[in-house]
Amino acid sequence: MELTGCGTALVTPFKADGSVDEPALWSLVNWQIESGIDFLLACGSTGEAATLDEEEWLRAVRLVIEAAAGRVPVWAGCTHNSTRTVVRLASQLRRVPGVACVLSANPYYNKPTQEGQFQHFLALARELDPIPLCVYNVPGRTAANLEPETVARLASAARNIQAIKEASGKVSQFAELTHIMPRGFKIFSGDDGLALAAIAVGAQGLISVASNEAPAEVTQMIRAALDNNWSEARELERRYSRLFDANFWESNPSPVKTVLSLMGRCSDTVRLPLVPPLAGTRARLERLAGEIGLLKHAPIPAGVRSEVY
Repeated sequence: MELTGCGTALVTPFKADGSVDEPALWSLVNWQIESGIDFLLACGSTGEAATLDEEEWLRAVRLVIEAAAGRVPVWAGCTHNSTRTVVRLASQLRRVPGVACVLSANPYYNKPTQEGQFQHFLALARELDPIPLCVYNVPGRTAANLEPETVARLASAARNIQAIKEASGKVSQFAELTHIMPRGFKIFSGDDGLALAAIAVGAQGLISVASNEAPAEVTQMIRAALDNNWSEARELERRYSRLFDANFWESNPSPVKTVLSLMGRCSDTVRLPLVPPLAGTRARLERLAGEIGLLKHAPIPAGVRSEVY
């Protein structure tokens, strides 16, 4: 895998009735690409994949690929805590032309051992082969950390396990990964706020939440860091660090969808068990978005309102 840079973990826009808003998703893809994003991830956790049924999930992946039209690589999220189920889902993804890579998080809730995670990801990789697999370590959501030694075992055991999205929150874990992983294996930060620190110790990019709202600026920050232009990278981080934090004032992606709705990009509708941010949080988000310049060219659509489904 040669890809580096910044990828957006896309939100999945919903209409007021809770159905997927395909025109809004198409528009978001075009805006992201026109803003210079390096790649796109459809149906990750920021895309509320856990609340999409299988037909919606596959349709959303296909739509993002169709809208991207080869201009940037499109990754597809594919996560489940049942290995049998995730392998079955992967077999469906194999029939979708244009999937550049599959991202899959640790099995959640089960709290598997390192050997359990190894066997889980190995089974998924074998089903996907030759499509590349990026494993996603996000213990804050899954209650299971994927240790660097296990990642190294996986890369050795399956040729198509070629990357990791690392969101343990530990810079030391990024450093260990860069020390033990083979050349060509890609390490992406899963935390906007740790992206520069991760790149400083050897990571190759970021899979971002904040680039939903500021794709050009977050991509510029990552490219500057990768080019060793640290003064520019740090200046952009200082400007947008409050946004990185704000996107998690309440459960992701409720805050980012609220900001996108204020920008006129899509509705802020989310599906239960997520709910729109509290009124006080929404007011803080609107104030912050205005202060950092996200709203200056953003018409607010009439009639946009919060719903949950």
